[in-house]
Amino acid sequence: MSNIFTDAIKNLLGPVDNLLEDDSISEILINGPHKIFVESKGILRSVPNQFSDDEALKASIRAIAQFVGKVIDENNPRLDARLPDGSRIAAVIPPLSHGGTTVAIRKFSKTKLGLKDLISFGSLSPDAARFLDCCIYLGKNLIVSGGTGSGKTTMLNVLGSRIPRTQRLLLIEDASELQIDADHVVRFEAQEDNPEKGIKGVSIGDLLKSALRLRPDRIVVGEVRGEEAIDLLTAMGTGHDGSMGTLHSNNPDAAVLRLETMCLSGESKLPIDALRKMISETVHLIVQCNRLHDGSRKTTHISEVVGLDKNGQYVVRDIFKFVQTDKDDDGKIIGEMIPMNYVPTFFEDFVANKLPFSKAKFRTPQWYINSLSDMKKAG
Repeated sequence: MSNIFTDAIKNLLGPVDNLLEDDSISEILINGPHKIFVESKGILRSVPNQFSDDEALKASIRAIAQFVGKVIDENNPRLDARLPDGSRIAAVIPPLSHGGTTVAIRKFSKTKLGLKDLISFGSLSPDAARFLDCCIYLGKNLIVSGGTGSGKTTMLNVLGSRIPRTQRLLLIEDASELQIDADHVVRFEAQEDNPEKGIKGVSIGDLLKSALRLRPDRIVVGEVRGEEAIDLLTAMGTGHDGSMGTLHSNNPDAAVLRLETMCLSGESKLPIDALRKMISETVHLIVQCNRLHDGSRKTTHISEVVGLDKNGQYVVRDIFKFVQTDKDDDGKIIGEMIPMNYVPTFFEDFVANKLPFSKAKFRTPQWYINSLSDMKKAG
């Protein structure tokens, strides 16, 4: 076994084998045979590696598809597969891809991170990390929101690994990527429909329904993409406290609206007012992850879904927020995650359980209050 792929897979991608071996590279992006880019530490850069021509690149992708039991050809011009080490590969071939075969490889990370690592990377402040740790202990339901490559999966891995060891955890994913460190874990993976082989598809929603009958303490969905959102909300609201999932969204306010849209995309006949009440009562926290302009990944918001206002609109309040204070000569963003002077409605649970987190930790620092005052005067 190589440190990223099996030797067989590595040999099939010979022109980029050194990139596969480089642990500092998180993604390899192949835009046709002669244009290859990599992402390292959040920054994209071009590399000189090339395939001889598009037929050679296409042959490699076809061989990899065959290796993992899939097909990519004129009738099936797209590939989405999980490789033996957990890495992901997506490919589109001509004529759908006009510039030649296009491939994206997201490499599997062997390093399991914890809250201390997120603090050292500058993604979380110590107080924000401790707050999230307390919320996981108390069984608060949360959604990790963010764009592609923003660190959602990493955050879910870290938070999931803080679940008490005595609890039974069911992981449900479209493709197995999560590396949650827990003692009692059951893993489910959705199955694609394949009429040629007589295989009937099994969706994340189907697996969620099955999971509810398998005595889970908590349910974690790797990524919520569609109508299965209503099943996750049902799980959150029927005794499976501390359940989690991720979704694609740019900020906490947009995340709850995205969740609502996904619920409405299915066959659920729930009235919009009842759906909004359900979301506002079952989702406690939104943890927002973003990749900033300098390539760094930050937790930009930890927000509470407080409820609905008198007009039936969601009320989302920031508890902690990343604030940019400067940018250095190399373009690196400088800032910190600070409390926003808002005490969550469930703080009494912290007190009742004697958790070591004082109300004073929610107090906004004076320097930020002064800066807002200065901006108002200048405006």
